[in-house]
Amino acid sequence: MNKSLTNQKIGTLDAEVLNNLLEKYSKELEILKWDMGASVSNDISVQVQHGNAKQLKGSQRNSMTLRVWNKDNQVGVTSTSDITSEGIKKAMRGAIEASLFGNKKESPEFSPLAKTKLEEVNSQISNTHTIDELLNILKNAEKDLIDTHQSIDSVPYNGLSESYMERIYINSEGANRHMKLSQSSIYLYAKAEEKNKKPRSAGGIRINSNLDKLDILSCINETSDKLISHLNYKAIETNKYLICFTPEAFLQLINAFSSMFNARSIIDGLSLMNERSIGNQISVSNLNISDEGLHPENVGAFSFDGEGTPTQNIKLISNGILTNFLHSEATARKFGVKPTGHAGLGAKVSVSPDWLVVSKSESEMDKDESLCIKNTLKEYILIDELSAIHSGVKPSQGSFSLPFDGWIVNDGKRTSIEAATVAGDILKVLKSIVKIENENIVTHQGISPHVWVENVSITGEA
Repeated sequence: MNKSLTNQKIGTLDAEVLNNLLEKYSKELEILKWDMGASVSNDISVQVQHGNAKQLKGSQRNSMTLRVWNKDNQVGVTSTSDITSEGIKKAMRGAIEASLFGNKKESPEFSPLAKTKLEEVNSQISNTHTIDELLNILKNAEKDLIDTHQSIDSVPYNGLSESYMERIYINSEGANRHMKLSQSSIYLYAKAEEKNKKPRSAGGIRINSNLDKLDILSCINETSDKLISHLNYKAIETNKYLICFTPEAFLQLINAFSSMFNARSIIDGLSLMNERSIGNQISVSNLNISDEGLHPENVGAFSFDGEGTPTQNIKLISNGILTNFLHSEATARKFGVKPTGHAGLGAKVSVSPDWLVVSKSESEMDKDESLCIKNTLKEYILIDELSAIHSGVKPSQGSFSLPFDGWIVNDGKRTSIEAATVAGDILKVLKSIVKIENENIVTHQGISPHVWVENVSITGEA
């Protein structure tokens, strides 16, 4: 019996049904070339406040982006959440009408890698839980966190979620990609206050493919330890300091300037780099940065991007030298290279990194071998988390000015900084790195060691 799709939404994506519908309607409308990317997700999440339910959410999201090429090779694009037989037919009609306004000078094509073999990704589908189960878990986590210290009075921002996701890519030349995964996450952001002192706050995040394996205890302990360490704080003087970025903070900074590696941003004139930057030394010689969407620690890894290109691990900086850019099909064609598996799908195809991995080159030496976060006697600033990324960063200029949470360290003793801002130029920072720690630490946004940078401007705030 042939599969068919009526005007009911697809609970899960059926590649065969979708492909049959697209072929049927493209023949009816005399469309010879088309592609489609679709996704569905089922999410449940809870928030609590003082042991009571604050917010309970459950949602199913459907999205589809359809591109069609007319006889003049102009592209029309439609996006819809109506993934039904009738919704797909309307989308195809809308796309062919929109193609009359397509850009004749810059028309995207199918990825040349859309039908190549995919890497194996260890995607796991966990057993689902009820909202009541999530609520009880989060209530207990909130209570356990508050009980860790008498000064912790609340956890104003928190959340526990469980998600199931599917992604599909199909085109008229026979490409057919389909993948599903599940993901659970918890975040806890607590507040503490002592008499005659300002309230202080800190947080932690954990992600896993399976709720039952989510390390909630370590999230509680990390949040509590950070928050307690911020209770004793002081103002610092405006000056230039030796800085140690935690893995989380360094990844935040690199992600804020990921347009350096983004071929789309380069074409649009929104990057520090240009087409001739490959091969330039842009950092100290012992720094390596790669984008590794296929890394086994990347819980949300998909094996293909929005254009059906296989996800690839790409070296961006090797021994301080800019080695590669991230590409979609269109940018790769313009640069004369292959797509890298980092594209979205839309009216204008976007490019973005998946999961950054920072490491130290074993063949190169640090500028300062004496530094170690555990026992250095030098005064330094330990930056734990950056804030106001969207407003405090100018990617095309390379400058940043960001509030941060952190500590000033003297003789190994940490004292929380009341309020301060770190400012500088990203290329100067990369060339002022004096030590990269040996231990690579897994975070929710990538992998990095602690990174030390000299002569960084810190503005203290009274």
